[in-house]
Amino acid sequence: MYLDHFGLNEPPFSITPDTGFIVGTRSHQEALNTVLVALSCGEGFIKITGEVGTGKTLLCRRLLQVLPEHHVSAYLPNPQLSPRHLLRALAKELSLKVATRADDYQLMQKINNALLEHSAAGRQVVVCIDETQAMPLETLESLRLLSNLETEKRKLLQIVIFGQPELDERLAEPTVRQLRQRIAFHHRLVGLDRAEVAHYLEQRLHKAGYRGASVFGGLSVRCLHRASRGTPRLINILAHKALLAVYGEGRHVVGVRHARAAAKDTEGTAAPGWL
Repeated sequence: MYLDHFGLNEPPFSITPDTGFIVGTRSHQEALNTVLVALSCGEGFIKITGEVGTGKTLLCRRLLQVLPEHHVSAYLPNPQLSPRHLLRALAKELSLKVATRADDYQLMQKINNALLEHSAAGRQVVVCIDETQAMPLETLESLRLLSNLETEKRKLLQIVIFGQPELDERLAEPTVRQLRQRIAFHHRLVGLDRAEVAHYLEQRLHKAGYRGASVFGGLSVRCLHRASRGTPRLINILAHKALLAVYGEGRHVVGVRHARAAAKDTEGTAAPGWL
């Protein structure tokens, strides 16, 4: 690996979501602000969508980190659940002890009582669900029923759903139209522009311990931006491959040919074009 070559403490372009490598971008900050405002307004459903690799999971984890102290959070990373398993997963996230033979009614009562206790203590419960486009329609409807839990003044449960654009197609199904109508706030994540790509690359290197001169020049950044369409995951893959190529040559600056070679070797990229 090239860590010693560039004076790095750890890999700067891992594709595993790591909140230690968060780089503030316009779209991510707007999405985070949207969710926080919606939560402060007491809205039941908030939706965040974005293409594959735009950082939805990282945003979800970032949200869980910055929630105010009076919030209780639950995170469901696997949405491919039956309605019953959804209730059990939520009960587990809320640290509830539920009998193995408990039926759906008993599960719902257990959850409702816990939510009432949190509400009485001034705590808001927020559930974040990742990859929601994969959730079965009957489970989406069960999710809506959970959002019915409320007092006369406020919702007992606020739900933030993250998903690919296919989530909008799922929500267009007539059977879940009531859920769709309850989504008062939503945001669509978009790719980084060229200036953001340059900042993103520099910040990721800096967070990994790099302290030298700029590794990615203007033309290589332009090439990476075009090839990745500003998608963070693709940027990470391309930057990693470009650094490997530079390291193999004993150099320290990524040129256009390194960026082009990385793009040619990576599925799902666009043509970098002439620079």
